[in-house]
Amino acid sequence: MSSVLFRRGRLIDPRHGVDGVHDVLVRDGKVVEVSAQPIAAPAGARVVEAAGQWVVPGFIDLHVHLREPGEEGKETVLTGCRSAVAGGFTAVVAMPNTKIVNDSALVTELVLSRARDANLCHVYPAGAITKGLKGEELAEAGELVSAGCVAITDDGRPVMNAALMRRALQYATLFDVPVMVHEEDLTLSAGGAMHEGATSTRLGLRGIPASAEVAMVARDMILLEETKGRLHVAHVSCEGSVRLIREAKRRGLRVTCEVAPHHFTLDDRAVGHYDTHAKMAPPLRSDRDVLALREALVDGTVDAIATDHAPHGVLDKQVEFEKGINGIVGLETSLALTMSLVHGGLLSPRRAVELLSEGPARVFGLPGGHLAVGAPADITVVSPDEEWTVDVQRFYSRSRNTPFHGRSMKGRVTQTWVSGRCVYEGGQVSPSKESR
Repeated sequence: MSSVLFRRGRLIDPRHGVDGVHDVLVRDGKVVEVSAQPIAAPAGARVVEAAGQWVVPGFIDLHVHLREPGEEGKETVLTGCRSAVAGGFTAVVAMPNTKIVNDSALVTELVLSRARDANLCHVYPAGAITKGLKGEELAEAGELVSAGCVAITDDGRPVMNAALMRRALQYATLFDVPVMVHEEDLTLSAGGAMHEGATSTRLGLRGIPASAEVAMVARDMILLEETKGRLHVAHVSCEGSVRLIREAKRRGLRVTCEVAPHHFTLDDRAVGHYDTHAKMAPPLRSDRDVLALREALVDGTVDAIATDHAPHGVLDKQVEFEKGINGIVGLETSLALTMSLVHGGLLSPRRAVELLSEGPARVFGLPGGHLAVGAPADITVVSPDEEWTVDVQRFYSRSRNTPFHGRSMKGRVTQTWVSGRCVYEGGQVSPSKESR
C-alpha cells in the first residue's frame, strides 16, 4: 500500500493534546509519523494539501440503525456505510433492532459479512439484551460478544423489568461490555406522540413527560451501583437525566452517555404544524432541556455525540402525526450540527472532535479515536468554514427523513480515510467491492 502525506493541516488529536499545524504520514493503514515540522513526501506518496482544514481522528458513531436484515428498503449495510463515510464516520455501531433481531451469532455474522462486502467503514454490531427484544428472557451475551458484538442493547425498547435489567448488568460484567439502554417508562409515555409541554397542548397531542426518561435513568443508576456493571445511556434528552448521570459519575459509577445532534439543536417547537420529520424517540424536549444538554457537552458529562441514525420511508412519515414512525437520519448532518456549537462559541474545536471520535472510542473500547504513531489511519478531513445547504436528494442514505432539509450549514467533511484508503472525497463515495 502506498503512503499518504497530509500536509500542513490543523491536526486536532484530543487524546494526546495536539492542536496545531502538523504533517501526518500514513503507510500501510497506520500512522507512521506526526510532526509540527514539514515531512518530506516519500517517493510515490499521495500528498493531501490540508492547509486551512482540520485533520482529525475518524468519527465514530455509537448509535446507527442500518435496517439490514429485514428492512432493506429503508437502508442496507452498504447504503448506511456510504452515508457514514459521507458524514466523516470511519466506524459505526449497528443497533440490533432489525426485523430479524440481532440476538444470535448468526445475525451478527451476517451484518459483519455485509460490512466486509461494503468495504467502506468499520461496522461494529451491538447485540440484543433480550431475545427478540421482548424484554422477557436474556439473550446469550457471551455468544454475541464472541461473534463480534461490542455492546448489548434493546434500543428502541426499554427493559421494563427491573429484575431482568439487574441480571443483564451482572451478566455483561462477565464479558466487560456496556449495557446500552433506551430509557423510557412505558407506563408514563404510553399513547404520547411528542414532549409534554406548551406545544403539545397547542397541537392537541398527548405528551410524553420528561419523567418517562428520568425515572428509568434513576432506576438504572440504583441497579448499576449495586451490580458494579457498565451502563451506557443512549440519546439522553432531559435535564433531569443529565443531572442524575453527572452525579453518578461523581460517585464513581461506570456510566457513560451520548447525545444526538437533533436533541442539542432543536426543541419541541420544531414540530411546528405536525411535522413528522421532527417526531422521534425520545422526543424533542423543551428549550431548557436543550440548554442542559449543551452544558453537559461542554462540562464532560456527555461522552459522545451519536446520531441515532434512523432511516424510514416516505409512507412512514406522510401520515397523521400520532401514526408517524419515530426517527430521523443523521449521519450526513452530524458534523455540521456539531460545528454550529463551535461557531457559536459554546464548544471548542478540540472538545467537538473529542465528542465525535476519542470519546466514542473510549466508551466502547474501539480502535481509533486518535492519530498518534501506530494508530489506525482512520482520518477525517474537515473544512470548518465551508457553507452548504442540506438537500435530502443528495444524501447517500436510502432514506430522506430529516427536519433539516433546506437548512444552511457551516462545516463540511471533504475527505474520509479508512485504514489509509480514501473512501470519500469531493462529495463522492468510492466504489465498494459489492458494486464493482
